[in-house]
Amino acid sequence: MYYNNHSTVSLSEMDYLDVKNLAQTGEGAYLEFKRTIPSAYKIAREIAAFANTKGGTLLIGVDDDCSLIGVSGYQEEEYLLKKAAEELCRPRVDIDIEIVHFGERDLLVIRVPESDEKPIVVQAEEGDIVLMREDDRNKVASRELIEVIKNKNSDEGVTFEYGQNEQKLFRYLNEYGEITVKKFAHLVNISPAKASATLVNLVSADILNLFRKKNVDYFTYSRKCKNEC
Repeated sequence: MYYNNHSTVSLSEMDYLDVKNLAQTGEGAYLEFKRTIPSAYKIAREIAAFANTKGGTLLIGVDDDCSLIGVSGYQEEEYLLKKAAEELCRPRVDIDIEIVHFGERDLLVIRVPESDEKPIVVQAEEGDIVLMREDDRNKVASRELIEVIKNKNSDEGVTFEYGQNEQKLFRYLNEYGEITVKKFAHLVNISPAKASATLVNLVSADILNLFRKKNVDYFTYSRKCKNEC
């Protein structure tokens, strides 16, 4: 079992009013708060989603209505946070845990940096998953998005061929604006796996952009390509 007697909690430069004002802004792309930590696995999902996106802050001891209630001692929360970040996230995420005294209770401010080693995978009994932060929610990343993340964090360059399939793709995008893996595979009569690989490479090269709509991945021209292509 994971256990570490050495506490890494530090006293925050924030005070009660700072945390209250931050909580009042509401949850969003860079902020999440919870009354308590329900489990190491659930908080690992929050940590990984922030680390896979642009980083963020977790507040522990804040209710859904933004009221500050604190926790009775922080040792259990610290244990679950460290287990989540160091054991359940792969590679580990180096979080900063800060404490804000709140009367006889404590508030925890957890700083989650954007990872340099994406994607961060959360280990679970039902299988490993990759999560991303989107607005105030965590979304499971698709296979295509995971490959894009890997490519953008790889030292190897991305190459692609501008052949007949790509020409058909660009003509389709010029007319309809967006396309799915399934539609592209049908359009040029190739396997979904090959269609996925082609689209992923084009996203990694900043020619296309990937976005999700109703749990389906769509590909469209990137802003850079619209300006330069």
